[in-house]
Amino acid sequence: MNVRTIITAAAAAFTLTALSANGDNPGPPGEKPNFDVIVHGATPAGIAAAISVARRDATTSVALVTPYKRVGGLITNGLTHPDFRTFEARTGLFREFNQRVLQHYRKRFGNDSQQVKDSLFGTHAGPEVNHIVFRQMIDELPGITVLTEHRLKSVQHRGRRIQAMTLATSDGEVILRGNYFVDATYEGDLMAGAGVPYRVGREGRDEYGESLAPDHADKQLQGYNFRLTMTDRAENRAPVPKPDGYRREDYLALLPLLENKAVKRIFDLTSAIYKRQTPKLPNGKYDINDVSRSIVRLSLPHLNNAWPDGDEATRRRIFDAHVRHNIGMLYFLQHDKAVPAKFQQEARSWGLCRGELTHNGHLPEQLYVREGRRMVGRYVFTQRDTERARDTNHARAVFHTDAVAMGDYGPNCHGTDHEGPTIGGRHTGEFYQRAAPYQIPYGTILPKNIDNLAVPVACSSSHVGFCALRLEPIWMSLGQAAGEAIGLALKSDAPLPEIKPAAIRARLHGTGVATIYTSDVPEESDYFVAVQWWGSLGGFIALDRTTDDEPAPYGKWGKHRIGQYFEAFPEHAVGLEEPLDERVRSAWKAIAKSSDADLQALTKLRTRGDFIRTAWRQTRE
Repeated sequence: MNVRTIITAAAAAFTLTALSANGDNPGPPGEKPNFDVIVHGATPAGIAAAISVARRDATTSVALVTPYKRVGGLITNGLTHPDFRTFEARTGLFREFNQRVLQHYRKRFGNDSQQVKDSLFGTHAGPEVNHIVFRQMIDELPGITVLTEHRLKSVQHRGRRIQAMTLATSDGEVILRGNYFVDATYEGDLMAGAGVPYRVGREGRDEYGESLAPDHADKQLQGYNFRLTMTDRAENRAPVPKPDGYRREDYLALLPLLENKAVKRIFDLTSAIYKRQTPKLPNGKYDINDVSRSIVRLSLPHLNNAWPDGDEATRRRIFDAHVRHNIGMLYFLQHDKAVPAKFQQEARSWGLCRGELTHNGHLPEQLYVREGRRMVGRYVFTQRDTERARDTNHARAVFHTDAVAMGDYGPNCHGTDHEGPTIGGRHTGEFYQRAAPYQIPYGTILPKNIDNLAVPVACSSSHVGFCALRLEPIWMSLGQAAGEAIGLALKSDAPLPEIKPAAIRARLHGTGVATIYTSDVPEESDYFVAVQWWGSLGGFIALDRTTDDEPAPYGKWGKHRIGQYFEAFPEHAVGLEEPLDERVRSAWKAIAKSSDADLQALTKLRTRGDFIRTAWRQTRE
């Protein structure tokens, strides 16, 4: 397959933007839907939503729809170095996915193999292994129907409900009718087609009081690039193709940067052109990404702002430009005689992976869309939600009584515009800020005007807030919460906004999903469900510093483990075996009183763990 064919195939997968929000009649009133639930976007979040619904009831029919050749979104298209800070933050279906990946390597290579070690507890794997595992999880559930290469053409809705969506296929058009819908696309195409309010671009600093926001609102978005899967092992290298439209003169600006050592290496973590993510993947493979704050970038923020609302031709043009830049630049470095020998030798030592992405010439079929449309929903997640609880010395972030998910990665943006030449200029709008683990409210995935739609990816947030949420583990958690909410709603055909966050949390906690961060009570613990329930009532607040003059460290990482990963956040332990002091006991009794627990019995308990589990049991008797 040549590069022109690869580009054409990928471009053909782009969602059509002739979206209809005019309430066209999708069929006679009362006509039976094709599916109970339709998930548009087979991203990890979409997969999580489909699985969580289907596992609850084997009779529920779910359609998982994607315009691409296969499922998995970016995790099966090169984003194989996932973004989280601590292993304790992994939860739910993302953690299960990791465990299954680990088991895949154990079964294939042995428990003590280097592949198992390099998988880092199953968090790191090549696109093909990730795809295999996702398909296994889906195929175990006969209620899920996967529809690949189905492109959204229009959306039909009546009043506050979506009723159907029209999809274009190679054979014509298909109309799918459903009771509930999930938009799990990176761009938010389904919600836009249903007339859900959204924004593209950045809010001004004063709108939400965000220090990381620009002074004034604009239409800038985070830069996109490809996440390439590459190797420096000769036996597994596939050649880097010459892109269609390649022009040598587009890359000549690299030469003085190499000669004056502004760029020290071609592949590295810093001072390089291609970020070689650490740790590596099993079998000597690497996730290759954009180098933050570098003088040469893979991301092109000044070119991708038109993507979210762009038609098919616009998205194809942007996609092609990224292929020429990301792939053409490496082809130049490997083959042009003007490149200094030292750098050319290094560039030639790298190649695409023979065993990866074979369906698409070893290249991703999806661009890394870091930011598309953002819904303006029932709750707008902002920078404030990632910060310390106001007027406290607490180590924890803002507490939300209606949380259904959590994250531990601070707001980070690879840049929203570019000054100067493409090669040798600088990105603007770039920031990276630490945060303590934070909670995400249910309203973040709910539209204001549509009652049977959940939006876990293009979720309701400011630009800065989205820069914290835009990570696959978090999106999977939001997708799983959306699936559980829909599962509850299906019982009575209820509008999604009427589903109580506490009921969603009860389902999530019961399947080992955390909605608030703890460093010492994993899902395997007998206390896990009780501890998560207690934390969701505000029980962890009393454990934070309240009398010290010195504030607890906020956003401080634990001991460094490897790469971007650290040991658990300090001061986020529950301490089940610790005795109850009077301050904590008094605060906890006030919480227990509101949950109808037996205060007299609780007064006699000595440890935190006994108090929490007893209170939890009492409320269920």
